[in-house]
Amino acid sequence: MNSYAWLYFALGTVLTWGLYGIFLHMGQIGMADQVNGRYKAFLFVGVAYFLTAVLAPLLILVVRGSDWNFPGKGMWLSLIAGILGAIGAFFVLMSLGALFAQGNKSAPAIVMSIIFAGAPIVNAIVSLVMHPPAGGFGALRWQFVAGIMMAALGGYLVVKFKPDPAPAGHAKVASVETPKSE
Repeated sequence: MNSYAWLYFALGTVLTWGLYGIFLHMGQIGMADQVNGRYKAFLFVGVAYFLTAVLAPLLILVVRGSDWNFPGKGMWLSLIAGILGAIGAFFVLMSLGALFAQGNKSAPAIVMSIIFAGAPIVNAIVSLVMHPPAGGFGALRWQFVAGIMMAALGGYLVVKFKPDPAPAGHAKVASVETPKSE
C-alpha cells in the first residue's frame, strides 16, 4: 500500500457516512409507516451490517488462511465498538424521525451536520483524556483548541444557515420513470 492509503480509506468513510443519513432517512420514509418506519429501517441496517461486517470479514479471513484465535480483550473492545456504532445508528434514526415529524424536510442535513461536527470533538476530548499530551493539558497548542472550536462553530453554522428546500415539485432527487408502452 502507498503512503496515502489511510487518506483514501478515510475519504471513503467521509463519502459513505456523508450519504448514510440521507439514505437512512429515505429508507425510513420509504417504509411508509409513521409509527414503526424507523424500526423497520433499523432492521435493514442490521441486515446490512451482517452482510458487510460479518460475512465479508469471514470470507476475507478464510481466504487469507487466518488462525481463529480471538483474544478476549480484542473481542470485548470490538464488541463494545460495534454496540456503540449500532446505538449511534439507532439514535440517528430517532433524531431524523423526530425532526421530520415536526415537519422539517431538511432532517438529514441538520442531524448529520450536528453528528459530524460533534463526533470529532468527542473523539479529540476522549483521546486526550486517555492519552494526555506531553507536558499536560497546558501544553495544548492554540491551533488544536481553535480546531475544536471551529468544528463546533462549523456544525452550528451549517445547521443555522442551511438553505431552505425548494417547494415541492421543483428540485427533486433523480427519479426513474418507466416508459409507457404504446
